[in-house]
Amino acid sequence: MRVCVYGAASNNINPEFLSEGELLGSALAKKGISIVYGGGASGLMGAVARGVYKEKGELIAVVPSFFNVDGVLFEHSTETIFTETMRTRKQKMEELSDAFIITPGGIGTFDEFFEILTLRSLNRHNKPIFILNTLGYYDSMLSMLERGKEEGFITKALDFLFVSDSVEEIVKHL
Repeated sequence: MRVCVYGAASNNINPEFLSEGELLGSALAKKGISIVYGGGASGLMGAVARGVYKEKGELIAVVPSFFNVDGVLFEHSTETIFTETMRTRKQKMEELSDAFIITPGGIGTFDEFFEILTLRSLNRHNKPIFILNTLGYYDSMLSMLERGKEEGFITKALDFLFVSDSVEEIVKHL
């Protein structure tokens, strides 16, 4: 099984987010689950990668070629696939993955999450989507989505999400 993990590239975040990311990578690798990720060495991408690497798991980086500069990429990925654009990166990550885990992140992570959720809502894939809600990071977004459902803007999309603040619970439900 291959799971795509989306998350922050920034290190300028609460260290607890990084700890949970590393724990997630380690837990997935211990279960023999391969990781597809954005290839970064920093932030939650790097934390997840370090967790996987420590457990000698498979780590597949999908990276736009313009990120191939010193210090940006995690050096110990099992495989690195270069793409020309961010759009083709997202498509390749989707193709390679059997499920998706969204960890805390910024605009890029939001973009990846909403695209994968939209594609699921349009029946373009049938893969599970998990949100690791560390420190309640996604609480306000989930409230916004719930309001969209209450107001009739969103129909079934929220039914496709499994949300937890527990790495163990997410890994158990994979």
